[in-house]
Amino acid sequence: MCLRVTSSLLKKSMLLYFVPQMVSPRNVERNDIAENSRSETVAQEQIMENHDHLIRPKKPSNPVLESPRHRVLHRELRVSHRWGLLPAEKCELQRVMEQRRLEQQREREQAQRPLSDLDQQLSRRRQRLLAYELEEQKRQEDRQNVPEFVRVKDNLRRVCVSENESRSFGLRLQSS
Repeated sequence: MCLRVTSSLLKKSMLLYFVPQMVSPRNVERNDIAENSRSETVAQEQIMENHDHLIRPKKPSNPVLESPRHRVLHRELRVSHRWGLLPAEKCELQRVMEQRRLEQQREREQAQRPLSDLDQQLSRRRQRLLAYELEEQKRQEDRQNVPEFVRVKDNLRRVCVSENESRSFGLRLQSS
């Protein structure tokens, strides 16, 4: 790449500022054609400038915005925004509904596939534990609904039975 200064730019640089242009050797012919068209527009601008006795600075073009890569990227972003492919651009309701739909789909897929042996064993064990817990809750409720004198009577029976067992157990130990 070589730095090339055109005659129109030299005229402008004398007036206000200097803008270098990067030109590759193979694009020299294209630039010569563009230079001729630029020189015509510059001449028209100078006539207008002389007429107004003012110098109007022209904003230099941004090569990033004019590059084809940038244009392609920008077009892709516009399309993805239009179709709602960007997650940050979706409204909250859309995101929540999409998550809910995905969860329901996962649950349906999980329900359709057969349970493995381990899953079957775990579900049986879970059912047995639930049944045992329900029985325990019923026993607790029955104990709470029983009058107090009946509970005291049952406690006395247990104490008497346990004392008799401990005495007989103690006698067995002494005799041996």
